[in-house]
Amino acid sequence: MANPLCIWFTGLPGSGKTTLANAFLNQLRLLGIQATSLDGDEIRKGLCADLGFSLEDRMENIRRVSELNKILLNNNLTVLNSFVSPTNSIRQLAQQAIGENRFLLVFVDAPLEVCMARDPKGMYKDNLNKSANNFTGLGQGFEIPEQADLHLKTNELTINQCVVQLMELWNLKSMNE
Repeated sequence: MANPLCIWFTGLPGSGKTTLANAFLNQLRLLGIQATSLDGDEIRKGLCADLGFSLEDRMENIRRVSELNKILLNNNLTVLNSFVSPTNSIRQLAQQAIGENRFLLVFVDAPLEVCMARDPKGMYKDNLNKSANNFTGLGQGFEIPEQADLHLKTNELTINQCVVQLMELWNLKSMNE
């Protein structure tokens, strides 16, 4: 039996985190694997609606999400997380809270220009000309993950190619824990 895992998709807004998480979730469910998905935009509408985008608020957002992950994992659900989580310290907070043996980091990588061109929610357009800007990629930086378990270049790979690589990683890790 496969062990449940937290798969943490990080990357710039528009890089493809949610798209890949949803495609991978469908694949896992087709295989009969119990899984769910948490999306940063949806979490901020409810559980973290009281938080902004300062570094402190981002840390609290991820702390809450990490606690939710632990509950879901303890109920044998694999959890796919789509969060910008722009700094290594934020991602390390999640990994430490969830547990290194249950946490896989996936860097969803696309150049800023590609993310801006995709802009499915109009976020770059809405934030482009703001002077005080906490938007990741514009006013706030994004740190490349120091130790990602998988690096997916979504401007070079198809969704299906990415899902194949995710499945290989999941099979390797979920059967060995």
